[in-house]
Order: sequence, then C-alpha cells, then structure tokens
Amino acid sequence: MILSSQDFTDGQKLPERHVFNGMGYHGDNLSPHLAWSGLPEGTKSLVVTCFDPDAPTGSGWWHWVVANIPVTTTELVQGAGTLPDRLPKQAIQTRTDFGQCGYGGAAPPAGESHRYVFTLHALDVERLEVDAESSGAMVGFNVHFHQLASATLTAVYR
Repeated sequence: MILSSQDFTDGQKLPERHVFNGMGYHGDNLSPHLAWSGLPEGTKSLVVTCFDPDAPTGSGWWHWVVANIPVTTTELVQGAGTLPDRLPKQAIQTRTDFGQCGYGGAAPPAGESHRYVFTLHALDVERLEVDAESSGAMVGFNVHFHQLASATLTAVYR
C-alpha cells in the first residue's frame, strides 16, 4: 500500500495549517489531505490514525482516529477531520487525547521536535465495533485483530 499527501512528504515539517489552535499554538487545525492506493486483496474497510509517539505521556498522543472508512474511498480531503461533512458517510471519528472527536493538530511542548505518524490500516471487516467515545487505544486494539496491511506517512513539527 502507498499513503501520500498533497500537503507534505514523508519526513517533512508539518505545515502550519495542520497545527493545533490552542495550547500556545495558532495553527488552522486542518487535517491534511491523505490519499492511498494498492490496497491488498480482501480489504473491506479502512482506518486512518495520527499518533505522536514522542509526546511526554509515557503512552504517546492520539491526534486523529477515523474508523469504518469504506473500501471504495481513495482519499480524505484536507479538512476532513475538522469539517465532518467532508468525511465519507459511514466513517466515524473517535475520541482523541484532546478529549474530543476530530482532528487535533500538532502541539508539542516548546522546544521539542515531535513526529506525527499518519497510518492507513486495511482491514478484513466492513466495520469495527467502535463509537465516537472509543479511545485511540481501543480502535488500535480492534485494528490489531483485523489488519491486512498498513502504510505510514510521518511529518515532524517543532
């Protein structure tokens, strides 16, 4: 599988429009455009996540979780995580570590450089039994049992 974005390339700095608006930051908090191809045979749905493994929490930080994306979907447009009408109807955003559903942009502690790992998961089921209150860890647990393949795209921000 290949995961790409019109907004940044792997290893590049996350543009300001995708940075959080709060916690001392003044970004636009727009989720980036993501597109994919090469799904494995048997894929029935998709999950997209954004995770910061460098957050000083002992367990990282979930910035975005979108489950139950139809297999016919080939991209999420910029702002899909901020403006829910831009998501496919069947898709569901779950709670992030900001405490709410939807995209929460980069907001590392001052002076720290963090990685923001966007991951596309191809699943062998049409939907996961999760809802808007499910945590990123709960979605990840369910993905573990149904994942056929995954692809990542990492941005950095300081």
